[in-house]
Amino acid sequence: MMIRKNHFALLFAALLVGLVALTASGPLASAATATAVNPSSIADQVRHNLAMLPWYGVFDNLRFEVRGTEIVLSGQVISEHGVTKDDAENAVKRIPGVTKVANNIEILPPSPFDNQIRRAEYRAIFSQSDLGRYTLGVIPPVHIIVKGGHVTLEGQVMDQMDRQIAEIAANSVPGVFSVQNNLQVG
Repeated sequence: MMIRKNHFALLFAALLVGLVALTASGPLASAATATAVNPSSIADQVRHNLAMLPWYGVFDNLRFEVRGTEIVLSGQVISEHGVTKDDAENAVKRIPGVTKVANNIEILPPSPFDNQIRRAEYRAIFSQSDLGRYTLGVIPPVHIIVKGGHVTLEGQVMDQMDRQIAEIAANSVPGVFSVQNNLQVG
């Protein structure tokens, strides 16, 4: 009988030590997992999640920067799609390994004048035979940002000629105060 009590005491002590070791290693294991997150993998997931936003379109511009496990969102969205700002933050927060999201996305003020310019810019740019191909796909690679009559072209085109054609077309729209061409060739 005495042997049985000792046996149970030893078994209980072993289980208790195992439980303590398992509990103590939990935070360490999750910390090791957090440091093992691949920044390029996070960037790919952020890019994908932003592209999947339902209201993200040609008149919006979303950018991001990965700083370790923190994501900094920036860019501009039209006021009609102001929900895109919150949607972007929520979509990025859910990515495994992301610990913080700084949402610096600007919501452009509502303006009938800017809305007219947006439509005119879209027609002027994408009616060019060389640039029509950029309207294919869910999210065009060229974004037209209009704020207070000032136009900024963001995104990516295939070559320098397309970049120049887009800038010339954007400058041809009446009522535009300035055009900033930030299109990248790549």
